[in-house]
Amino acid sequence: MGLPPEDDDFRRAVAGAQPLADSRKVIRANRPPPVPRQRLRDERAALAESMGPVSLDDALDSGDELAYLGEGLARSVLRKLRRGHWVVEEELDLHGMNRLEAAHAVGEFLRRCRLRRLGCVRIIHGKGLGSHHREPVLKGLLRRWLVREDVLAFSQAPAPQGGSGAVLVLLKS
Repeated sequence: MGLPPEDDDFRRAVAGAQPLADSRKVIRANRPPPVPRQRLRDERAALAESMGPVSLDDALDSGDELAYLGEGLARSVLRKLRRGHWVVEEELDLHGMNRLEAAHAVGEFLRRCRLRRLGCVRIIHGKGLGSHHREPVLKGLLRRWLVREDVLAFSQAPAPQGGSGAVLVLLKS
């Protein structure tokens, strides 16, 4: 039984080949651990956010911060809300809604929360990346919709809870 023609061709091609000299290459048995790129990106983003406005007062003065404090309440209430002091008991996501749908959803959501006697809720309005001018349209409207009798305070959510794309709302109990 003869060898296939491809084998003969190969043997003729390597007939004069000599083995390579020992190069004494060191091959590591253990590879170094992988670089956690996403964690590094997250840490850089957190650092950049932390280097933003120094105080709550500075953030409010800049006008970008979505915040409100009812009459007679201490400034510390708003500071605690901004830091995520209260447990979020319910959430509403406005992604994909237009202005009318969002206005109705917010009103209905707050009514249901009041009936359930909830204290702190989160409304996710998004950062506007999907809007026509890539600006947060609903964020500006929420400022008007949330200044009402049953809302004690509201503030931009801390970064782990949505940051500039969400608002925490403290309701009257």
